[in-house]
Amino acid sequence: VQLQASGGGLVQAGGSLRLSCAASGYTFTISDIGWYRQAPGKQRELVAAILSGGSTSYAGSVKGRFAISRDNAKNTWYLQMNGLKPEDTAVYYCIALTRSRNAYWGQGTQVTVSS
Repeated sequence: VQLQASGGGLVQAGGSLRLSCAASGYTFTISDIGWYRQAPGKQRELVAAILSGGSTSYAGSVKGRFAISRDNAKNTWYLQMNGLKPEDTAVYYCIALTRSRNAYWGQGTQVTVSS
């Protein structure tokens, strides 16, 4: 499984961005998908996820502002980020978990929110 993340950029506080993660390869093995982020000097943290049963999970800091979605026909998932804050500045990584619990990571896309 290969993942290609895109959509990052520079935005002012309060603005919006939509990240995309396109999967290729053995995509039929993917069960759970999600987004992590890592800010400078901080540990990587889970931002949002969609589990195989369709349930979603969000970090408390983004709940109500971010929305994760998945387009199975396109093997792509998205992270719609609204109401961005400077503390959302980080490199965002998409992740896919297969049924055998192997994890695959995208290359990361930089999101910078200016105040």
